[in-house]
Amino acid sequence: MKPSVRYTVTLLAGFVLALVLVVASIKMGAVSIPWENFSHLEPAQAMIIWDLRLPRAAMAFLVGGILALTGVCLQGLLRNPLASPSLLGMTSGAALFAAIIIIAQHSFLSFLHPAWAESMIAAGAFVGCLLTSLWLYGLARQSGQTNTALLLLAGVAITSLAGAGTGFITFIADDAQLRSITFWNMGSVGTATWSQVLCIAVFSLPAILILPWMGRSLNAMLLGEQEAQFLGFPVEKQKRLILVCVSLAVGASVAFTGVIGFVGLVVPHLLRLWLGADHQRLLPTSLIFGGCLLLASDIIARTVAAPLELPLGVVTASIGAPYFLYLLQRSARRMNP
Repeated sequence: MKPSVRYTVTLLAGFVLALVLVVASIKMGAVSIPWENFSHLEPAQAMIIWDLRLPRAAMAFLVGGILALTGVCLQGLLRNPLASPSLLGMTSGAALFAAIIIIAQHSFLSFLHPAWAESMIAAGAFVGCLLTSLWLYGLARQSGQTNTALLLLAGVAITSLAGAGTGFITFIADDAQLRSITFWNMGSVGTATWSQVLCIAVFSLPAILILPWMGRSLNAMLLGEQEAQFLGFPVEKQKRLILVCVSLAVGASVAFTGVIGFVGLVVPHLLRLWLGADHQRLLPTSLIFGGCLLLASDIIARTVAAPLELPLGVVTASIGAPYFLYLLQRSARRMNP
């Protein structure tokens, strides 16, 4: 099959799969809605679909697409197949600030209305992600340029530092605080509302509109930054643009869903095996299939043990970790035939 035909078929398959998963997400759950009822929904069924399941499906698809899209961009920018927002400390910074807000709520801000309390956690996580990104960018700047190797090393250090801070807060937390922190770090879209979906969409709009068109630039950067500059690409400007878009999109996503891992790693790797390393094809397909993966994971999370729900991060880790162990095993066999 020609690469162009394979890409077109993959893209169409992604749209069809997304549609099927959205329909399944609307129908399936602790309360199953028969197909014949969709033509004349009862008030309770209409409320379940429009106020609970549709915003949840929209958030899962949007966040999954963002995580996969930003993962591809960071991997191309850093020329590292393991790069992701979590590796650069963005999600760790968000988790640290969310934990700080949770402690403050239980200790000093207990008078707040629950809706305000939840909004403060989301705002804290968003600010934490942005501040971490700014600090990361400042550490990686040298002589007016962004050192990608230093960016990666600084990200690893910030991840460890933020993890230590979160660990200390977890250590001093009481049972209620510990439960809140633990569940936030496991990730979920169970509390999704249309206002949250709109907020994520607004902050992610630059990434969704700009990053899928960065394929040629990322392809050139794979050859090296100097080579990309010789080819006429404004490398430094595009690196800043990518980091800004990634920070805003990931910050908004993590703020409302908590930490969800492996989506930004699994989807790009699978698509590279199928489509090759051309970012012009990887970026749009990662956006679609990342959404499909998280949407499918959410369906599994709320149906496999219904009426209980598994944490979404547990499901994605259960999918992602075995896959990477398989990749490591296959790589080891190639190196030692």
